[in-house]
Amino acid sequence: MEKLIITAAICGAEVTKEQNPAVPYTVSEIVREAKSAYDAGAAIVHLHVRKDDGTPTQSRERFRECIDAIKREIPDVILIPSTGGAVGMSAEERLQPTELFPEMATLDCGTCNFGDEIFDNTMPMMRIFGKRMLENHIKPEYECFEMGHLDTILNMAKKGEVPGAPMQFNFVLGVPGCTPATVGNLDWMVRQIPAGSTWTVTGIGRAAFPMAAAGIIMGGNVRVGFEDNLYLSRGVLAKSNGELVDKVVRLARELGREIADPAEARRILGLA
Repeated sequence: MEKLIITAAICGAEVTKEQNPAVPYTVSEIVREAKSAYDAGAAIVHLHVRKDDGTPTQSRERFRECIDAIKREIPDVILIPSTGGAVGMSAEERLQPTELFPEMATLDCGTCNFGDEIFDNTMPMMRIFGKRMLENHIKPEYECFEMGHLDTILNMAKKGEVPGAPMQFNFVLGVPGCTPATVGNLDWMVRQIPAGSTWTVTGIGRAAFPMAAAGIIMGGNVRVGFEDNLYLSRGVLAKSNGELVDKVVRLARELGREIADPAEARRILGLA
């Protein structure tokens, strides 16, 4: 079994300081949280950016500022900028970080209910995103919130509309309105992916650590962070993303998985 790649989703677009004061908004806060996660064992930082007041933005220049600042502190970390942005943003807005030619970026694999809102990812929009990543030589992390999303993206890859093998999937389970976070659902999704693919599981809210444990045991990878869950345990707010990553590291050690550093993660993901 390969070493475990841990991704830290450090701020997302929706969570706020009112929910947890440690949620980062400013560039310096984002660097602080990225470094806390890296120091705890994360090889990857999944990056959304905010204005200083916390408003989500997909501004290319804000991404550039945050990426440059993170790389000065932790130059070998793998950064996966979000092209999901926030609900209601246009494709043009969402694609701005791809203009910086990151080694990876997210690609959302279909429209879905997202709590009380609709996260819009139409087929034409997904083709635009796929074309951009092909042109800019960016490896996508395919974000699957629903079982049908997986079939959709596999068919697009067969047609050459998005980058193909080796593919990296992130199964985001437990979003209200989407596929529930159960081991059975995760197992079904993992069984559908092509040989040679890699995968990560993200459990939302209270599902964060049960899904992490399942991913560790099943030979996949794990994402945690303030974007997905603000709590270290029931009723106990995490003080940093590093605390959340550290809990995954402890679980992995108890279950016999070693932790991948960024160089090892690049090899496993086919980046190196």
